[in-house]
Amino acid sequence: MQLNSPKRLTRSRSDRMLAGVCGGIADYLIVDPTVVRLVFALATFFTVVFPGVLIYLVMWIIVPKDKYYN
Repeated sequence: MQLNSPKRLTRSRSDRMLAGVCGGIADYLIVDPTVVRLVFALATFFTVVFPGVLIYLVMWIIVPKDKYYN
């Protein structure tokens, strides 16, 4: 990785539960993955589940996998 390369959102290969979406977001934001998963789960529950699941599936398809293991 180059020193001046911009930071990119990718799905994590090393910190994943299902597809690595929350792990990738946590890596991008430099926070604990458990916090991201908890916030995502609560947001999904309180928005009547469907929008949260749909967003996760879209991100699973669109966000590329991490090239390197961290």
